[in-house]
Amino acid sequence: MDKGPFVLGFFMIVVGLPVILGIGADMFRRWLKHKEKMAEALNAQTAEKAAQYAAHTERLEQRVRVLERIATDKGLDLSDEIERLRDERPVN
Repeated sequence: MDKGPFVLGFFMIVVGLPVILGIGADMFRRWLKHKEKMAEALNAQTAEKAAQYAAHTERLEQRVRVLERIATDKGLDLSDEIERLRDERPVN
């Protein structure tokens, strides 16, 4: 009985399989690390956009408050009030 194929198969299982699994695990860890970095970058970008939208919304709300005040305040001259508010508005 020839033990050559048995020894070769046993060697491949004992040595080859752990090597292949080790390489595969390393590749998976690298891929996972890359995905984590991509997620962090996306989160930072999303947070920046949210801050921009919040600032824009705040500016719009301020303008609406001014318009509401102008529309409901009947005792002031409208054109003078508009000009005064233009002078007060911060430049962005």
